[in-house]
Amino acid sequence: MRGTSSVVKSSSGVFGNDFSLLYSTLFPLYAVSLPSTTPEQAKASKASITTLPNGLVVITEDAASTSTVTMTYPKGGSGSEGLGEQGAALINSCLAFNSGSGLSTIMIHRTIENEGAIPFASADRTKATVGYTVEPVNAVGLVPLLATDCTFEKWDVRDAQKLAGYRVSEANKSAQVVLTEQIFAAAYGPQSPMGRPFYNADAHTYEIASFRGRGYGLNGAILAATGIKDHTAFCTEVADMLSESPVGTGEAVAKAVYLGGEARISAPSAHFAHVALAFDASVSPAMRNVLKQFFSIAGAKAGVSGFATTGLVGVYAGAPSEAVGSLESAIIGTMTSKATAEAITKAVTLAKAEAMFALDCGSKGLAAAMTESVMELGTFTGSAAVAASYDSITESDVRAALATVLKTKPSLAAVGDITSLPYLGTFASVF
Repeated sequence: MRGTSSVVKSSSGVFGNDFSLLYSTLFPLYAVSLPSTTPEQAKASKASITTLPNGLVVITEDAASTSTVTMTYPKGGSGSEGLGEQGAALINSCLAFNSGSGLSTIMIHRTIENEGAIPFASADRTKATVGYTVEPVNAVGLVPLLATDCTFEKWDVRDAQKLAGYRVSEANKSAQVVLTEQIFAAAYGPQSPMGRPFYNADAHTYEIASFRGRGYGLNGAILAATGIKDHTAFCTEVADMLSESPVGTGEAVAKAVYLGGEARISAPSAHFAHVALAFDASVSPAMRNVLKQFFSIAGAKAGVSGFATTGLVGVYAGAPSEAVGSLESAIIGTMTSKATAEAITKAVTLAKAEAMFALDCGSKGLAAAMTESVMELGTFTGSAAVAASYDSITESDVRAALATVLKTKPSLAAVGDITSLPYLGTFASVF
Protein backbone atom coordinates (compact mmCIF):
# COMPACT_ATOMS: atom_id res chain seq x y z
CA MET A 1 0.00 0.00 0.00
CA ARG A 2 1.38 3.37 -0.98
CA GLY A 3 2.55 5.44 1.94
CA THR A 4 2.80 2.55 4.40
CA SER A 5 6.26 2.23 5.85
CA SER A 6 8.04 0.11 8.41
CA VAL A 7 10.41 1.44 11.03
CA VAL A 8 13.12 0.00 13.23
CA LYS A 9 12.41 1.10 16.80
CA SER A 10 15.22 1.91 19.24
CA SER A 11 15.20 2.05 23.02
CA SER A 12 17.41 3.62 25.65
CA GLY A 13 18.75 2.15 28.89
CA VAL A 14 16.70 2.08 32.07
CA PHE A 15 18.78 4.82 33.69
CA GLY A 16 19.17 6.96 30.57
CA ASN A 17 22.52 8.76 30.20
CA ASP A 18 22.86 10.36 33.64
CA PHE A 19 24.90 8.05 35.91
CA SER A 20 26.51 10.76 38.08
CA LEU A 21 24.38 10.19 41.19
CA LEU A 22 24.53 6.41 40.92
CA TYR A 23 28.31 6.44 40.30
CA SER A 24 29.12 8.79 43.20
CA THR A 25 26.94 6.74 45.55
CA LEU A 26 28.56 3.40 44.71
CA PHE A 27 32.14 4.69 44.29
CA PRO A 28 32.54 7.86 46.41
CA LEU A 29 36.34 7.86 46.14
CA TYR A 30 36.22 7.91 42.39
CA ALA A 31 33.31 10.21 41.90
CA VAL A 32 33.40 12.16 38.67
CA SER A 33 31.44 15.10 37.49
CA LEU A 34 29.20 14.09 34.61
CA PRO A 35 26.85 16.42 32.81
CA SER A 36 23.34 16.12 34.22
CA THR A 37 20.26 15.92 32.10
CA THR A 38 17.35 18.23 32.84
CA PRO A 39 13.81 17.13 31.93
CA GLU A 40 12.56 19.09 28.96
CA GLN A 41 9.80 21.49 29.84
CA ALA A 42 6.46 20.50 28.30
CA LYS A 43 5.50 22.92 25.58
CA ALA A 44 2.04 24.17 24.77
CA SER A 45 0.23 22.46 21.96
CA LYS A 46 0.11 24.38 18.70
CA ALA A 47 -2.65 23.61 16.21
CA SER A 48 -2.55 24.15 12.45
CA ILE A 49 -5.44 23.78 10.00
CA THR A 50 -5.54 23.50 6.20
CA THR A 51 -8.29 22.75 3.69
CA LEU A 52 -7.01 20.64 0.79
CA PRO A 53 -8.21 21.16 -2.81
CA ASN A 54 -10.45 18.08 -2.48
CA GLY A 55 -12.33 19.75 0.39
CA LEU A 56 -10.75 17.70 3.18
CA VAL A 57 -10.00 19.75 6.31
CA VAL A 58 -6.70 18.71 7.93
CA ILE A 59 -5.99 19.79 11.50
CA THR A 60 -2.87 18.82 13.43
CA GLU A 61 -1.15 19.62 16.71
CA ASP A 62 2.52 19.21 17.52
CA ALA A 63 2.94 18.46 21.23
CA ALA A 64 1.39 15.04 21.89
CA SER A 65 3.86 12.21 22.44
CA THR A 66 1.49 9.72 20.76
CA SER A 67 -0.29 10.18 17.47
CA THR A 68 -3.99 9.61 17.04
CA VAL A 69 -5.22 10.12 13.49
CA THR A 70 -8.96 10.30 12.84
CA MET A 71 -11.11 10.82 9.78
CA THR A 72 -14.52 12.19 10.67
CA TYR A 73 -17.39 12.26 8.21
CA PRO A 74 -20.09 14.79 9.27
CA LYS A 75 -22.55 13.17 6.86
CA GLY A 76 -21.82 9.67 8.17
CA GLY A 77 -24.15 9.91 11.17
CA SER A 78 -27.68 8.57 11.37
CA GLY A 79 -29.02 12.12 11.11
CA SER A 80 -28.11 11.93 7.41
CA GLU A 81 -29.93 8.66 6.73
CA GLY A 82 -32.71 8.76 4.14
CA LEU A 83 -35.98 6.85 4.28
CA GLY A 84 -35.30 3.13 4.15
CA GLU A 85 -31.69 3.58 5.23
CA GLN A 86 -32.23 3.21 8.98
CA GLY A 87 -29.25 1.36 10.41
CA ALA A 88 -26.89 2.29 7.56
CA ALA A 89 -24.81 4.62 9.78
CA LEU A 90 -24.28 2.00 12.48
CA ILE A 91 -23.55 -0.82 10.02
CA ASN A 92 -21.08 1.32 8.05
CA SER A 93 -19.18 2.07 11.25
CA CYS A 94 -18.94 -1.70 11.74
CA LEU A 95 -17.50 -1.99 8.21
CA ALA A 96 -14.46 0.10 9.13
CA PHE A 97 -11.13 -1.41 8.07
CA ASN A 98 -12.82 -4.02 5.87
CA SER A 99 -12.17 -4.77 2.19
CA GLY A 100 -11.71 -1.75 -0.05
CA SER A 101 -9.40 0.07 -2.46
CA GLY A 102 -7.92 -3.21 -3.71
CA LEU A 103 -7.08 -4.50 -0.22
CA SER A 104 -8.68 -7.43 1.57
CA THR A 105 -9.82 -7.25 5.17
CA ILE A 106 -6.97 -9.54 6.19
CA MET A 107 -4.38 -7.38 4.43
CA ILE A 108 -5.76 -4.20 6.00
CA HIS A 109 -5.64 -5.62 9.50
CA ARG A 110 -2.19 -7.11 8.94
CA THR A 111 -0.90 -3.71 7.80
CA ILE A 112 -2.36 -2.04 10.89
CA GLU A 113 -0.77 -4.68 13.12
CA ASN A 114 2.61 -4.34 11.43
CA GLU A 115 2.60 -0.60 12.11
CA GLY A 116 1.79 -1.17 15.78
CA ALA A 117 -1.44 0.81 15.54
CA ILE A 118 -4.66 0.47 17.53
CA PRO A 119 -7.67 1.02 15.23
CA PHE A 120 -11.14 2.21 16.27
CA ALA A 121 -14.37 3.37 14.69
CA SER A 122 -17.59 4.94 15.92
CA ALA A 123 -20.73 6.69 14.76
CA ASP A 124 -23.59 8.67 16.25
CA ARG A 125 -26.33 10.95 14.96
CA THR A 126 -24.02 13.71 13.73
CA LYS A 127 -20.92 11.95 12.42
CA ALA A 128 -18.89 8.81 11.78
CA THR A 129 -15.24 8.53 12.79
CA VAL A 130 -12.53 6.07 11.78
CA GLY A 131 -9.08 6.29 13.31
CA TYR A 132 -6.03 4.76 14.93
CA THR A 133 -3.43 5.49 17.60
CA VAL A 134 0.20 4.86 16.77
CA GLU A 135 3.75 6.13 17.31
CA PRO A 136 4.23 9.54 15.67
CA VAL A 137 6.82 8.17 13.24
CA ASN A 138 4.12 5.93 11.72
CA ALA A 139 1.28 8.45 11.88
CA VAL A 140 0.90 9.21 8.18
CA GLY A 141 1.41 5.74 6.69
CA LEU A 142 -2.04 4.37 7.51
CA VAL A 143 -4.06 7.41 6.45
CA PRO A 144 -5.32 5.75 3.21
CA LEU A 145 -7.08 3.11 5.32
CA LEU A 146 -9.34 5.83 6.72
CA ALA A 147 -10.78 6.56 3.28
CA THR A 148 -10.97 3.20 1.52
CA ASP A 149 -13.48 2.68 -1.27
CA CYS A 150 -15.45 -0.11 0.41
CA THR A 151 -16.27 -3.09 -1.85
CA PHE A 152 -19.02 -4.51 0.41
CA GLU A 153 -17.93 -8.13 0.21
CA LYS A 154 -20.77 -10.45 1.28
CA TRP A 155 -18.90 -11.78 4.28
CA ASP A 156 -17.87 -8.31 5.42
CA VAL A 157 -21.45 -7.02 5.23
CA ARG A 158 -22.75 -10.12 6.99
CA ASP A 159 -20.30 -9.70 9.86
CA ALA A 160 -20.98 -5.96 10.09
CA GLN A 161 -24.72 -6.57 10.28
CA LYS A 162 -24.22 -9.14 13.04
CA LEU A 163 -22.01 -6.76 15.02
CA ALA A 164 -24.49 -3.92 14.57
CA GLY A 165 -27.30 -6.23 15.65
CA TYR A 166 -25.38 -7.10 18.80
CA ARG A 167 -24.84 -3.43 19.59
CA VAL A 168 -28.55 -2.75 19.11
CA SER A 169 -29.40 -5.61 21.46
CA GLU A 170 -27.03 -4.30 24.12
CA ALA A 171 -28.29 -0.73 23.71
CA ASN A 172 -31.88 -1.81 24.22
CA LYS A 173 -30.90 -3.29 27.58
CA SER A 174 -29.72 0.10 28.84
CA ALA A 175 -32.39 2.45 30.16
CA GLN A 176 -29.98 5.37 29.74
CA VAL A 177 -29.46 4.63 26.05
CA VAL A 178 -33.20 4.15 25.47
CA LEU A 179 -33.86 7.46 27.23
CA THR A 180 -31.29 9.16 25.00
CA GLU A 181 -33.03 7.78 21.91
CA GLN A 182 -36.34 9.10 23.24
CA ILE A 183 -35.12 12.62 24.01
CA PHE A 184 -33.96 12.97 20.41
CA ALA A 185 -37.34 11.68 19.20
CA ALA A 186 -39.07 14.23 21.42
CA ALA A 187 -36.82 17.10 20.37
CA TYR A 188 -36.76 16.56 16.61
CA GLY A 189 -39.80 14.39 15.91
CA PRO A 190 -39.77 10.57 15.68
CA GLN A 191 -40.00 10.63 11.88
CA SER A 192 -37.10 13.00 11.28
CA PRO A 193 -33.56 11.65 10.66
CA MET A 194 -32.32 13.13 13.96
CA GLY A 195 -35.34 11.82 15.83
CA ARG A 196 -35.26 8.26 14.52
CA PRO A 197 -33.33 5.67 16.54
CA PHE A 198 -29.59 5.51 15.95
CA TYR A 199 -29.45 1.92 17.15
CA ASN A 200 -30.91 0.07 14.19
CA ALA A 201 -29.45 -2.73 12.08
CA ASP A 202 -32.17 -3.28 9.48
CA ALA A 203 -30.44 -1.76 6.44
CA HIS A 204 -29.51 -4.09 3.58
CA THR A 205 -26.47 -3.98 1.33
CA TYR A 206 -27.98 -1.57 -1.21
CA GLU A 207 -29.00 0.95 1.46
CA ILE A 208 -25.65 0.57 3.24
CA ALA A 209 -23.73 1.23 0.03
CA SER A 210 -25.97 4.12 -1.00
CA PHE A 211 -25.54 5.81 2.35
CA ARG A 212 -21.78 5.32 2.33
CA GLY A 213 -21.52 6.78 -1.15
CA ARG A 214 -23.11 10.02 0.08
CA GLY A 215 -21.63 10.21 3.54
CA TYR A 216 -18.02 9.00 3.32
CA GLY A 217 -16.50 11.40 0.81
CA LEU A 218 -13.40 13.51 1.55
CA ASN A 219 -15.11 16.78 0.62
CA GLY A 220 -16.26 18.18 3.97
CA ALA A 221 -14.56 15.49 6.06
CA ILE A 222 -12.12 16.34 8.86
CA LEU A 223 -8.74 14.64 9.29
CA ALA A 224 -7.32 15.29 12.76
CA ALA A 225 -3.85 14.18 13.86
CA THR A 226 -1.90 14.68 17.08
CA GLY A 227 1.86 14.64 17.57
CA ILE A 228 2.61 15.98 14.08
CA LYS A 229 5.71 18.19 14.02
CA ASP A 230 5.49 19.39 10.41
CA HIS A 231 1.93 20.27 9.41
CA THR A 232 2.81 21.28 5.85
CA ALA A 233 4.69 18.06 5.11
CA PHE A 234 1.86 16.02 6.63
CA CYS A 235 -0.70 17.75 4.42
CA THR A 236 1.44 17.17 1.33
CA GLU A 237 1.73 13.44 2.04
CA VAL A 238 -1.96 13.12 2.85
CA ALA A 239 -2.99 14.87 -0.37
CA ASP A 240 -0.83 12.45 -2.37
CA MET A 241 -2.00 9.34 -0.50
CA LEU A 242 -5.68 10.19 -0.83
CA SER A 243 -5.56 11.32 -4.46
CA GLU A 244 -7.66 8.31 -5.55
CA SER A 245 -10.00 8.13 -2.54
CA PRO A 246 -13.74 8.95 -2.90
CA VAL A 247 -14.25 12.72 -2.78
CA GLY A 248 -18.04 12.92 -2.61
CA THR A 249 -20.31 15.79 -3.55
CA GLY A 250 -19.46 18.12 -0.70
CA GLU A 251 -23.11 18.94 -0.02
CA ALA A 252 -23.63 20.53 3.37
CA VAL A 253 -25.18 18.51 6.16
CA ALA A 254 -28.88 19.32 6.45
CA LYS A 255 -29.56 21.31 9.62
CA ALA A 256 -31.85 19.51 12.03
CA VAL A 257 -34.98 21.47 12.97
CA TYR A 258 -35.79 21.52 16.66
CA LEU A 259 -39.50 20.97 17.32
CA GLY A 260 -39.94 20.12 20.99
CA GLY A 261 -42.34 17.43 22.07
CA GLU A 262 -42.75 14.29 24.12
CA ALA A 263 -41.73 10.63 23.87
CA ARG A 264 -42.69 8.05 26.51
CA ILE A 265 -42.10 4.33 26.89
CA SER A 266 -44.11 2.81 29.70
CA ALA A 267 -42.61 -0.21 31.43
CA PRO A 268 -44.21 -0.57 34.89
CA SER A 269 -42.32 -3.78 35.57
CA ALA A 270 -39.08 -1.76 35.70
CA HIS A 271 -40.20 -0.25 39.02
CA PHE A 272 -38.05 2.77 38.17
CA ALA A 273 -38.57 5.90 36.08
CA HIS A 274 -35.98 7.71 33.98
CA VAL A 275 -36.86 11.23 32.87
CA ALA A 276 -35.07 13.82 30.73
CA LEU A 277 -36.18 17.38 30.01
CA ALA A 278 -34.29 19.24 27.28
CA PHE A 279 -34.35 22.58 25.46
CA ASP A 280 -32.98 23.90 22.19
CA ALA A 281 -29.44 25.11 22.88
CA SER A 282 -28.49 27.42 20.02
CA VAL A 283 -25.52 28.76 21.98
CA SER A 284 -21.76 28.31 21.77
CA PRO A 285 -20.28 24.95 22.81
CA ALA A 286 -18.62 26.64 25.79
CA MET A 287 -21.88 28.18 26.99
CA ARG A 288 -23.72 24.89 26.48
CA ASN A 289 -21.22 23.19 28.78
CA VAL A 290 -21.56 25.97 31.35
CA LEU A 291 -25.35 25.56 31.38
CA LYS A 292 -24.94 21.81 31.83
CA GLN A 293 -22.74 22.39 34.88
CA PHE A 294 -25.12 25.02 36.25
CA PHE A 295 -28.04 22.58 36.10
CA SER A 296 -25.95 19.90 37.82
CA ILE A 297 -25.06 22.34 40.60
CA ALA A 298 -28.66 23.52 40.98
CA GLY A 299 -30.03 19.98 41.05
CA ALA A 300 -27.37 18.27 43.15
CA LYS A 301 -29.43 18.08 46.35
CA ALA A 302 -32.50 16.83 44.47
CA GLY A 303 -30.59 14.16 42.54
CA VAL A 304 -30.91 15.95 39.19
CA SER A 305 -28.00 16.09 36.74
CA GLY A 306 -27.40 18.37 33.80
CA PHE A 307 -26.51 17.07 30.33
CA ALA A 308 -25.55 18.63 27.03
CA THR A 309 -25.19 17.36 23.49
CA THR A 310 -25.06 18.98 20.08
CA GLY A 311 -28.12 21.21 19.89
CA LEU A 312 -29.61 20.25 23.26
CA VAL A 313 -29.13 21.04 26.94
CA GLY A 314 -31.22 19.84 29.84
CA VAL A 315 -31.52 17.69 32.92
CA TYR A 316 -31.92 14.04 33.82
CA ALA A 317 -33.44 12.46 36.92
CA GLY A 318 -34.58 9.03 38.02
CA ALA A 319 -36.59 7.58 40.87
CA PRO A 320 -38.11 4.27 42.03
CA SER A 321 -41.84 3.76 41.52
CA GLU A 322 -42.88 5.05 44.92
CA ALA A 323 -41.01 8.36 44.39
CA VAL A 324 -41.90 9.16 40.77
CA GLY A 325 -44.22 11.94 41.92
CA SER A 326 -41.23 13.86 43.29
CA LEU A 327 -39.51 14.05 39.91
CA GLU A 328 -41.71 16.86 38.63
CA SER A 329 -40.85 19.27 41.43
CA ALA A 330 -37.17 18.24 41.40
CA ILE A 331 -36.79 18.87 37.68
CA ILE A 332 -38.77 22.11 37.61
CA GLY A 333 -36.98 23.36 40.71
CA THR A 334 -33.62 22.72 39.07
CA MET A 335 -34.50 24.38 35.77
CA THR A 336 -35.92 27.48 37.46
CA SER A 337 -33.18 27.79 40.08
CA LYS A 338 -31.85 31.30 40.59
CA ALA A 339 -28.57 31.92 38.81
CA THR A 340 -26.52 33.32 41.66
CA ALA A 341 -23.05 34.74 41.12
CA GLU A 342 -21.57 31.89 43.15
CA ALA A 343 -23.34 29.20 41.12
CA ILE A 344 -22.37 30.80 37.83
CA THR A 345 -18.72 31.12 38.82
CA LYS A 346 -18.64 27.49 39.90
CA ALA A 347 -20.35 26.37 36.69
CA VAL A 348 -17.86 28.23 34.48
CA THR A 349 -14.93 26.85 36.47
CA LEU A 350 -16.18 23.25 36.21
CA ALA A 351 -16.99 23.59 32.51
CA LYS A 352 -13.54 25.00 31.79
CA ALA A 353 -11.86 22.24 33.80
CA GLU A 354 -13.82 19.59 31.91
CA ALA A 355 -12.87 21.11 28.55
CA MET A 356 -9.20 21.40 29.46
CA PHE A 357 -9.13 17.83 30.75
CA ALA A 358 -10.51 16.64 27.41
CA LEU A 359 -7.49 18.24 25.74
CA ASP A 360 -5.07 16.67 28.19
CA CYS A 361 -6.47 13.16 28.74
CA GLY A 362 -4.60 11.53 25.86
CA SER A 363 -4.10 11.83 22.13
CA LYS A 364 -7.44 10.20 21.30
CA GLY A 365 -9.36 12.67 23.44
CA LEU A 366 -7.38 15.55 21.99
CA ALA A 367 -8.11 14.48 18.41
CA ALA A 368 -11.82 14.24 19.26
CA ALA A 369 -11.82 17.71 20.83
CA MET A 370 -10.05 19.19 17.82
CA THR A 371 -12.59 17.62 15.47
CA GLU A 372 -15.57 18.76 17.52
CA SER A 373 -14.26 22.31 17.52
CA VAL A 374 -13.84 22.32 13.74
CA MET A 375 -17.33 20.87 13.25
CA GLU A 376 -19.03 23.44 15.48
CA LEU A 377 -16.81 26.51 15.17
CA GLY A 378 -14.93 25.93 11.94
CA THR A 379 -11.54 26.19 13.63
CA PHE A 380 -9.31 25.17 16.54
CA THR A 381 -6.33 27.20 17.62
CA GLY A 382 -5.18 25.37 20.74
CA SER A 383 -5.77 24.96 24.44
CA ALA A 384 -5.15 28.65 25.17
CA ALA A 385 -8.06 29.64 22.96
CA VAL A 386 -10.30 27.02 24.59
CA ALA A 387 -9.44 28.41 28.02
CA ALA A 388 -10.07 31.94 26.81
CA SER A 389 -13.52 31.00 25.50
CA TYR A 390 -14.51 30.15 29.09
CA ASP A 391 -12.65 33.01 30.75
CA SER A 392 -14.58 35.50 28.63
CA ILE A 393 -17.99 34.27 29.84
CA THR A 394 -19.60 36.74 32.25
CA GLU A 395 -22.46 36.39 34.73
CA SER A 396 -24.74 38.39 32.46
CA ASP A 397 -23.83 36.11 29.54
CA VAL A 398 -24.92 33.04 31.49
CA ARG A 399 -28.16 34.62 32.68
CA ALA A 400 -28.99 35.75 29.15
CA ALA A 401 -28.28 32.27 27.76
CA LEU A 402 -30.46 30.67 30.44
CA ALA A 403 -33.32 33.03 29.61
CA THR A 404 -33.00 32.30 25.89
CA VAL A 405 -32.80 28.53 26.29
CA LEU A 406 -35.74 28.28 28.70
CA LYS A 407 -37.95 30.24 26.31
CA THR A 408 -37.78 27.45 23.73
CA LYS A 409 -40.35 24.66 23.75
CA PRO A 410 -39.24 21.89 26.11
CA SER A 411 -38.79 18.26 25.13
CA LEU A 412 -39.73 15.50 27.57
CA ALA A 413 -38.57 11.88 27.43
CA ALA A 414 -39.64 9.28 29.97
CA VAL A 415 -38.91 5.56 30.24
CA GLY A 416 -40.00 3.00 32.82
CA ASP A 417 -42.70 3.12 35.48
CA ILE A 418 -44.02 6.53 34.46
CA THR A 419 -47.76 6.18 35.05
CA SER A 420 -47.79 8.92 37.68
CA LEU A 421 -45.40 11.23 35.81
CA PRO A 422 -47.11 14.37 34.44
CA TYR A 423 -47.17 14.94 30.70
CA LEU A 424 -45.24 17.61 28.82
CA GLY A 425 -47.94 20.26 29.22
CA THR A 426 -47.42 20.35 32.98
CA PHE A 427 -43.72 21.04 32.57
CA ALA A 428 -44.16 23.46 29.67
CA SER A 429 -46.64 25.60 31.62
CA VAL A 430 -43.87 26.59 34.05
CA PHE A 431 -41.55 28.14 31.45
